[in-house]
Amino acid sequence: MKNEDNPILDDKTLMRLTAEGDQNAFSKLVTKYKNRLYNFIFRMIPEQQEAEDILQETFLRAYKERKRYRPDYAFSTWLYTIAANLVRSEYRKRRRWKFISMGIGSQSDDLVIPEVGYKDLNLMPYIEKAMEKLGDEYRTAFVLRDIQQLPYDQIAEIMKVPVGTVKSRLNRARTILREQLLPLRESYYGLSKGIPQSLGVFG
Repeated sequence: MKNEDNPILDDKTLMRLTAEGDQNAFSKLVTKYKNRLYNFIFRMIPEQQEAEDILQETFLRAYKERKRYRPDYAFSTWLYTIAANLVRSEYRKRRRWKFISMGIGSQSDDLVIPEVGYKDLNLMPYIEKAMEKLGDEYRTAFVLRDIQQLPYDQIAEIMKVPVGTVKSRLNRARTILREQLLPLRESYYGLSKGIPQSLGVFG
C-alpha cells in the first residue's frame, strides 16, 4: 500500500519508508515538524534568515543520515538533537559576541511560530529581551521545556545531560527571567493574575 493511502503513519514508519527511498514520507515529516522546530531555532538564534538556514540544514542532515536513524529513539528527539548541535555550532562561531541580539524579526508566512498561551498580555517581547541574560544551556532548557513543552526525559536526550541537570538549568533560567521580569509584574496593570504559569516565570 502506498504511503499516501495512510495519512496516520507514525514517525518511525515514515522514517523507514524514507530510508527505502520514499521522499513523500520524508515530506510528511518535514510538514509535521518544520513549524515547531523553527520555533525552537528562532528562540535560540532570533534572526529569520539564520534560523531558516539552520532549519533547512537540519532536515538536509536528517535526510542524508536517514539510514542511520535508530527507531529505538523518538524521531523528534533525533531531529531536535541535530538542530541543537547546529545551533551550538553557530554559537561557537559567534563566541566573540557578549550577547546575541534578541530582536524579534518577522517570520515568513509558511513558518508561523505557534502560540504558547501568552499573546493576550503581550509578554513575548519582554521574555525575549530578558532571555539575553540566559547562558546558552539555560536558554536551551527554557525554550525546550517552557516554550516547546517537551518532556524532561526528551530534553535530557537532546542536551545529553541527566534529567536532574535539565531541571536545575531550567530552574536557574526561570529564576533569572523572574528577576528580569519582576518590574513588569509590578507595573503591568498591577496584575499577577493571568500571567502564564506554564512558563514558571512569575510562579
